[in-house]
Amino acid sequence: MRAPALLLSGLVPVLGALQAQTFDDIKIERVSAGHRFTEGPVWSRDGYLLFSDVPNNQIIKLIPGEGTSVTRENSNGANGNAFDKEGRLYTCESRTRRVIRFDKKGNVEVLADKWENKRLNAPNDIVVRRDGHVYFTDPAFGNQTDTRELDFYGVFHIALKGELKLVAKPAGRPNGIALSPNGRILYVANSDDRSISAYDLDRNGEPSNERILIKGIEGVPDGIRVDEKGNLYVTAKGVAVYSALGKLIHTLDLAETPANCAFGDPDLQTLYITARTSVYRVRLNVKGAVQY
Repeated sequence: MRAPALLLSGLVPVLGALQAQTFDDIKIERVSAGHRFTEGPVWSRDGYLLFSDVPNNQIIKLIPGEGTSVTRENSNGANGNAFDKEGRLYTCESRTRRVIRFDKKGNVEVLADKWENKRLNAPNDIVVRRDGHVYFTDPAFGNQTDTRELDFYGVFHIALKGELKLVAKPAGRPNGIALSPNGRILYVANSDDRSISAYDLDRNGEPSNERILIKGIEGVPDGIRVDEKGNLYVTAKGVAVYSALGKLIHTLDLAETPANCAFGDPDLQTLYITARTSVYRVRLNVKGAVQY
């Protein structure tokens, strides 16, 4: 059931119900504004949220109750971000067409930039399984399509020893990416087909059983997150919440179109949502599923 859209600049009441999550009396709060296009939110165990402002070429830190600060200028078009269990930051750089990793000292390691000697399109979103397997999407949007070297859009897997493997070549552009709570299912949003695909992953991180889990999404699906119950939170026209079986349960309506989301705060019961010029948050009574 969709709640009525209440487009307010501060707090947006949302009503509804969800198995293991009730939306009664929930409020969506704007916690940061004045950006150009926010993306790539990820919560650090050190108590802050990171997100990208892609056109402004920045990665920004948000400390709840304290505000924001820029942690990386000249970010090479940083988009999706993820942490691993060691606290290392992984970033998709759309302008340099690569996936990088920062260690705790800030040193940069390039994990992927080419497939079969051709440059990647524009890595977009990324997730790291708790055992170290990395998955990312490689679409191309806007003028990125003018300089493509690959003749396909890809979903890729970086194995434990650093080998880059191809998961899929979807017909449409893959975008958001996430893992089930146990790390055994990979979810990928397809912005053109307006669908979510699922892949089973084995202990070695290898995919199988490709299937469409959700189709006919209202709006253009972008980032995805999963809660501890296995429900999917898909940013599209709003934040659409689906069961693990792909049934639409509820939609959160915001004042701006969302691009991505991430669970955060020490108890992982806050959903942070990047939406155009702002970042929003909503307190839930279910924890997010994280891999670190």
